[in-house]
Amino acid sequence: MGMLDELGIPIYSERGPYGGFSLVRGYKLPPLIFTPEEATALYLGAELVKDVWGASYRDAVVAATAKLDNVLPDALLDEVQQLQRRLVVTGWLRRDYGPWEPILDDLRRSVARRRQISLVYHSFRQQVTRRIIDPYALALQWGNWYLVGHCHLRGDLRTFRVDRIEEVEGTGATFEVPASFSARDYLLQMSQERPASYYQVSVHFESDVAHIVRERREAWQQLMEDKDGSVTLSFEAADLAWPCRWVLTYQDKATVLGPPELVRMVRDAARAIAARYADSP
Repeated sequence: MGMLDELGIPIYSERGPYGGFSLVRGYKLPPLIFTPEEATALYLGAELVKDVWGASYRDAVVAATAKLDNVLPDALLDEVQQLQRRLVVTGWLRRDYGPWEPILDDLRRSVARRRQISLVYHSFRQQVTRRIIDPYALALQWGNWYLVGHCHLRGDLRTFRVDRIEEVEGTGATFEVPASFSARDYLLQMSQERPASYYQVSVHFESDVAHIVRERREAWQQLMEDKDGSVTLSFEAADLAWPCRWVLTYQDKATVLGPPELVRMVRDAARAIAARYADSP
């Protein structure tokens, strides 16, 4: 109440069991005034929400931007529209989540209302399980949607990729999110944790593909520049299947320096490819 009074909002109070605080009769809040940058941020933010969430928030975005259109002065609206055409953010998602929009919407509502769910999950190792989950949060990370929640099958916090969820049903039960839980902190911790066993991968790239490696290097990979323009990329990997496939995309421009297991995998894969095309005209 003190802050409202300092802002110049005319309020008054009445003591007693039937008293309270009230605005002075007839007072109305002044219209919101935005700078071009503030208005542009609202429009761009609304468009990002629509792109990321799809149908779940499409109607809300349309309604919100329509309200902005009605209250902004014509000159400011014209400036904002020009900025929108020049400031474009896209490519948040690695895939079209259209087929998963109903699942995303069910998950969003379950997270908001703290409703326990039963889901059928198809893991990376092709295992299909039905799990009871207390859904704590939804997160967009690395271009993919993830559900974070307490898995009753494992008895611990787990992360599930939404595009691997085949079915979602409510159980009718509710739950409470632990006060200490932070989805942002949990995901950051998960990204920084190193597996118990890992390989130290090192790959040398010739100079004519070095620019590609530089542009595509991830933050968790170390790049070393060589005097001849070539580069060496090093990183840790929990398994060698994907580094093998990744190295082969550079054909004869990449040389695995280690570990020996990856050298053998790439060599065997190259021989198998050559054998497949041995009799080809």
